[in-house]
Amino acid sequence: MPAPLYRIESSPQLPKEADVVVIGGGVAGVFSAYYLAQRGLKVALVEKGLVGAEQSSRNWGWCRQQNRDARELPMSTHSLTLWERFAEETGEDTGFRRCGLLYLSNDEAELEGWARWRDFARTVGVTTHMLNAEEAKTRGNATSRDWKGGVFSPTDGIADPSRAAPVVARAILKLGGTVHQMCAARGLELQAGKVSGVITEKGTIATKTVVLAGGAWASSFCHQLGIRFPQASTRSSILSVTPGAQGLPDALHTSEVSITSRGDGGYTLAISGRARVDPTLQMLRFSREFVPMFLKRRKSLAPGGLQGWKAGHESLRKWRVDAITPMEKNRILDPKVDQSQIDQTFSRALNLLPELRKTTIANSWAGYIDSTPDGVPAIGEVSGVPGLILAAGFSGHGFGIGPGAGHLVADLITGAKPIVDPVPYRPDRLNTSVWGKVAEF
Repeated sequence: MPAPLYRIESSPQLPKEADVVVIGGGVAGVFSAYYLAQRGLKVALVEKGLVGAEQSSRNWGWCRQQNRDARELPMSTHSLTLWERFAEETGEDTGFRRCGLLYLSNDEAELEGWARWRDFARTVGVTTHMLNAEEAKTRGNATSRDWKGGVFSPTDGIADPSRAAPVVARAILKLGGTVHQMCAARGLELQAGKVSGVITEKGTIATKTVVLAGGAWASSFCHQLGIRFPQASTRSSILSVTPGAQGLPDALHTSEVSITSRGDGGYTLAISGRARVDPTLQMLRFSREFVPMFLKRRKSLAPGGLQGWKAGHESLRKWRVDAITPMEKNRILDPKVDQSQIDQTFSRALNLLPELRKTTIANSWAGYIDSTPDGVPAIGEVSGVPGLILAAGFSGHGFGIGPGAGHLVADLITGAKPIVDPVPYRPDRLNTSVWGKVAEF
């Protein structure tokens, strides 16, 4: 079942040319287009389905610094400011607010890991508070349980996944950019090895710069161009409940279940890290790179089925640009929910938070979370194809850092001073003999 999604209108006509074409209407794509349009560039955003309809509307909505990998933390910090600034600049409501994130645990090793992260975070000016048993019980009083400890990150927050990407796309339109839904990008035109245009199902847009923010589809699109981009996806299932529960934290994580308040008064419920692995040819191709990550997550991952194979987003076949592509056959990735996971999530939530017994399941959905081998996104120009900027592989962290990622893309294209050091995100790092460590936080 699709996740809730706010819908916007598309631009009426595809432009013949643009300074930059952004492929993909997820949170990274729309923020890239927004910051480019804000700087006066003529921008066209093309989306094969609906803006925000895939993982950008299927996540928890957390915008956090807490427990971020050291390489992502600067972008996370800047993104929180950018979420706030976007609302001030545009008057659009993404649902963002700094409500603070609460983590509770009875696992000593987990608490020690959080304490180490707190000590590291202090060195870069990030505030997070370790909670002792009494403080954890007080902040987590809705659980009616004792806890050994926890963490509260007061400057972190949440935004609304159902609204965020669409309203940013609407802001692009206000700045003079164009947004084209139900318009798949089939391939690129190259001249002397450089980008010269984007071939879409509705025509070709001449451009010298392309941002590929294709989410779970990015690697298969790169494959068409002879570009090797290691990427694998897992299928995660979450649910929402009706309004009615009172006195719950806005955002709470425990090993049993995590909850996030929703704009309608209900809550999103999920089990952190729990997912199915649907095997595909692309996954087999990159299996060597992903073994360390999958081994680290072996307790939370389970074998899936043939959904991923059938969906077409991890295809290794070459498609023609003058014929229907897999993106047009599957406009929106809407995989089948793992019902056993939904049942377990709701059961755990009712057990942890008695107030939720006043609610019922309103909706459930699944999504494909695309990852890189080291758990850090690939953002930067692709070697061998001048003019092609990759922004993909966000590894389940992309929603919160979407504004920072988009700002960095705009910086790289316009030659401005990068908002963060771009080196840790370089796509080339993923095709060397050593990819770097798997993310620890």
